[in-house]
Amino acid sequence: MLSIQELEKIATQVRRDIIRMVHGASSGHPGGPLGSTDFLVALYFKIMKPDPGKFTMDGVGEDLFFLSNGHLSAGWYSVLSRYGYFGTDELGSFRKMGSRLQGHPATAEGLPGIRMSSGSLGQGLSVSIGAALAKKLNHDEHLVYCLMGDGELQEGQNWEALMFAAGNKVDNLIAVVDYNGVQIDGPNEKVLPMGDLRAKFEAFGWNVLPMYGNDMEEVVDTLKKAQWFTGQGQPVMILMTTHMGFGVDFMTDDHEWHGVFPNDAQTKTALEQLNETLEDY
Repeated sequence: MLSIQELEKIATQVRRDIIRMVHGASSGHPGGPLGSTDFLVALYFKIMKPDPGKFTMDGVGEDLFFLSNGHLSAGWYSVLSRYGYFGTDELGSFRKMGSRLQGHPATAEGLPGIRMSSGSLGQGLSVSIGAALAKKLNHDEHLVYCLMGDGELQEGQNWEALMFAAGNKVDNLIAVVDYNGVQIDGPNEKVLPMGDLRAKFEAFGWNVLPMYGNDMEEVVDTLKKAQWFTGQGQPVMILMTTHMGFGVDFMTDDHEWHGVFPNDAQTKTALEQLNETLEDY
């Protein structure tokens, strides 16, 4: 079993991968992936622990994860690679012509670990609910996880899905909102205020857990707590507070780094700040 310190070291490596991938492609989204890294590392390396060698599209007999905010792909690709779904040398092909590592995850390329094309925001929760219902029909007791952005909650489809999941007692689902408070055009409060999200989720019939997503120990503990609340007639929502660009000081909490790649000097500075390395590709 990996310790919190070992998980933190992997998270640092993943953040290095994100910086290098986006810089190497001269395009991409560094801010969101850096903020959600701790969650993705904890989910794969500590909570779900899937078998990369037995990946199937239907996912029968294993926990499933769906990334709704597909622009966080660099972080997810790094975690999939570091976990063993494909070689780390492929990370260098991120967003390049013919690569399996497209800017938004896609299924056509046949990349192991990807079960849904995402990037059109607002759809991931609906897909996750469908997968969770399929598990119930198949008497498969494994869980379904979904990561969404807070900005994409401005898409109305999410609220239909929230009502449906609670109304149909989809209690094998753990959804997570990356609640960093910013989106591509600025702070959420200036683009479209969403009010008290926890109160709204609870009013829609979800069991809501708060979590600070940039503390590995709290992430692991909250995910375990969320597992305990499954199977009790309610879907579970984790409201995960994070900092966009976490780990790199000049990117932290700055919406300008939602979709801008760092130049050579900025990349050097970022990697110096993320100086505990495992193995760069």
